[in-house]
Amino acid sequence: MNTGDARPTPTPERPNFGERKTMERDDLPALRALGFDDNELRELGLWIPAVGAPADLAEMYVRRSKERHTADSFNALREQVRRMCAHAQSEEKKVRHVWFEQRSASKAYVRREEFENATAAITDLHLSKTLYVFKTSRLSRRGMGQVGLLLDTFAARGARFYVVSENIDSATRSRVTLAAMSEIAREQAADISQFTKLGIDANKAAGKWTGGVTPFGLHSAGGKLEHDPKEYPLARRIAEYLLDRKTPNWIADKLNKERKVSRTGKRWTGPGIISLAHAVTWAGLVAQRDRILDEHDQWTGKYHRGGSPLMDKNGHPIACGEGVITFAEHVKIKSILASRSQKGTSIGDRTRGKREIVALLSASLRCGLCAGPMANGGVNYRCYARQTEGESSCKGVATERTRIDSAVETLWINHVLSLSPESDTLHAIAKEWLSYKDPSKEARKAQVLAALESAVGRQMGLNKERWVIGRMSEADYEYLMSELSAQIDAHKTELATLSVEADLSPLMDPEALTALWNGAGIGGQRALLKATLTEKGIVLAAPRCRGDRTPILDRLTVHWRDESDPSALAAVDAGMDLVERTRQRRKAAENV
Repeated sequence: MNTGDARPTPTPERPNFGERKTMERDDLPALRALGFDDNELRELGLWIPAVGAPADLAEMYVRRSKERHTADSFNALREQVRRMCAHAQSEEKKVRHVWFEQRSASKAYVRREEFENATAAITDLHLSKTLYVFKTSRLSRRGMGQVGLLLDTFAARGARFYVVSENIDSATRSRVTLAAMSEIAREQAADISQFTKLGIDANKAAGKWTGGVTPFGLHSAGGKLEHDPKEYPLARRIAEYLLDRKTPNWIADKLNKERKVSRTGKRWTGPGIISLAHAVTWAGLVAQRDRILDEHDQWTGKYHRGGSPLMDKNGHPIACGEGVITFAEHVKIKSILASRSQKGTSIGDRTRGKREIVALLSASLRCGLCAGPMANGGVNYRCYARQTEGESSCKGVATERTRIDSAVETLWINHVLSLSPESDTLHAIAKEWLSYKDPSKEARKAQVLAALESAVGRQMGLNKERWVIGRMSEADYEYLMSELSAQIDAHKTELATLSVEADLSPLMDPEALTALWNGAGIGGQRALLKATLTEKGIVLAAPRCRGDRTPILDRLTVHWRDESDPSALAAVDAGMDLVERTRQRRKAAENV
């Protein structure tokens, strides 16, 4: 049996700040992308890696909400960096890393990885003690609920953040001042969102293209969709195939054989053709799509696919320029695709709900020829590229599902029993298993954290009413503050309880581990397996010839997260005996 590289990869939560092989800054590519030349970086003190005690080092966070890549669009960002560097020099601090991203700070569903890395460098890795931002709005637009928690975390570690343009030092200025500035930033975000939506709705009603990725075959010019000279001929050809009742997979295979690629340079797929056919914008029409809401009826930033044409007051679809197909052709293509759907199956039926998981390895098995994923094909696993893009993409690898599932079960128990008790993988398994077994606990943690942010924000607002505006009596203030403090303490206590580490002892015992695996079901087994593998997963080598009798274990290359511990081999042997006895009992029960 072959085994893959078992060295653990760094997790996104704790970025890898390992030793540099050269004297080049880790953030140099980002600084050059901002438009700085090497001479100016030397003048700003951002040329060589900063070294020193954490108290003498600082992180710098630069953000804007929308992604733009033109040269002029970086002028303001470069000026922000210059002013923050000037302030750092006045405090005799060296900037250790400049973190830059183009993400919204007002939407709770948007994860800001660079912001998390900047704060983690201070709060978790203790590499520096100061975080520089240009304005409070660059730090967060979610109000004092988020900024207050950040203040608590920094204060507990003797760290600070400094807002350069507003001259606010979290170590010396009142929390009330920060509360006011952060709430102003939050209100500005709400106003910007409202005005933006009004503008988009007005442009849609006027038949203008409101932005985003245009459908294949079209591009935007002057607020209207027009035929793209390079893409339109192929797009129209796809439309004619669909009107001729060719299946999406047939179309994808034919285009791939001719080495035709999509706009992104990738191969065509059947699902990609279907998505294109359902897009009303492909017909040059304004789309009206429903927003995807979370359990609290808050927008997640995503829309449901497909959509319908936006109608004018007379009931006619509103056009936003030229289309690859006409509205009549769009209706006909949708009718053709709908005629192939089979109710209650995976073929074009969107009313059947979410399918039950039946395949153990559909998320982790990789084709040995193209390194792409392998999908469940009923009784076997098949190369997904071969299935959706045709033989021109990959000749494909296939294997019986039950055989390889049984082999991976053996490998997983073998590997887990061989791990050291201090292994990070064991903790990852416990976390993944608890998340699968009790999803309500993870959901509750998110709810408690949101409630804690809200309570801290209300506490800061209360301080503002009493001490800044002065329109609240001392008695009312004392009563409300005691109630809020009790809520905050209760939320913190519950959050600490929900964050208690799991018991790892069942993962050390062969019999308990086997019982855990057998009782987990397919969904639980997938969660357990996911926690032990890297992104490379399990690679199935192609057979040497038709009817190849090579044992399935010898065709598998498993990329584990952690290396095995040689001292645990006795437990492995005991575990393998137990697995084999369990398998024999299963076969005997099936025969009866």
